[in-house]
Amino acid sequence: MDIAKKMKAAVLFAYNDLRVVEKEVPTPEPGEVLIKVKACAICGTDPHIISQGWPSNPPFGEYIPGHEFTGEIVRVGETVDEFKVGDRVAIEPHKGCGRCVNCIRGLYTICLNYGNIAKGHRHYGFSTNGGYAEYAVNHINTLHRIPEKLSYENATLITTAGTVMYGIERIGGIRPGETVVVTGPGPIGLMGVQVAKALGAGRVILTGTRESRLKVGREVGADETINIRQDDPVKKINELTHELGADVVVECSGNPRASAQAIDLIKKGGRIALVGIYQEPVSLNLNKVVQWNLSLAGGKAEGMWNLERAVPLMADGRIKAGPLITHIFPLDKINEAMETFVKRIGGAIKVVIKP
Repeated sequence: MDIAKKMKAAVLFAYNDLRVVEKEVPTPEPGEVLIKVKACAICGTDPHIISQGWPSNPPFGEYIPGHEFTGEIVRVGETVDEFKVGDRVAIEPHKGCGRCVNCIRGLYTICLNYGNIAKGHRHYGFSTNGGYAEYAVNHINTLHRIPEKLSYENATLITTAGTVMYGIERIGGIRPGETVVVTGPGPIGLMGVQVAKALGAGRVILTGTRESRLKVGREVGADETINIRQDDPVKKINELTHELGADVVVECSGNPRASAQAIDLIKKGGRIALVGIYQEPVSLNLNKVVQWNLSLAGGKAEGMWNLERAVPLMADGRIKAGPLITHIFPLDKINEAMETFVKRIGGAIKVVIKP
């Protein structure tokens, strides 16, 4: 397969200075592959990285963001026989060092050697280059095959699904028939509705402030939606659950008020998964957590191989990415794509870049 020596890539030269320039096509090392990037979705962390940075970012002028990407393998490095040229793959952003106690236990998204390239850690699109480019290099530990029936564009949301699935796994999963509240109808919350259904929830209630997104939530499987600008979510959920509260709350909004309120939406003995990322400290009623035997856990990213488990769910149509993808842009228009995502222009939910 002929591979160009140069490629287009979106490179961060300074905060808020993302430019598409020509770069050398990277060469895979042993254990790595070269991927022709077919699609890369914008994540809510990307605008933050571009405007404020992230721990262990590569230097300005060298750093290519983007971590929710898919593509085709076009070259394999030495020792690679697990994958071959032509394989269609989705990318897991995290590769742990493989040597710290957390990685050995499978907790590679909280690798104790985060950002230490020499020890083998990689966080694609964060501490190492990512997918806003025509080509990208990834370690085989981060690759997940995707079938032909699953488009590259839709498969970018496998990472989103895996993130929700990991958060739910951290609280012991969802038992068949349980009532689940999902807070925040962003991409993670809208995927959370579908994941909860796929895992056996009997009823899923989605809360949020944007009626347009709540409508999408109903389209992808929410049994009830609550616009918290119009209704008190605590009162409404008590009405819907005969004053018991939900079995599970999956907090996806990253809103401090929503996370604090989750404790008031849950029944005694209930479970709360914190999946959103918060920009400020949150005050919680921990006395109620103790007195009500509540279980509360955070889950960073798509850990414990949940991205792999998300692939068949999406391939079989049990979770759908299509209704969430509202805009697609070429790589040359990445700054317009970022603005569309951040400002929610045209009702933007998930925005995908196609190099």
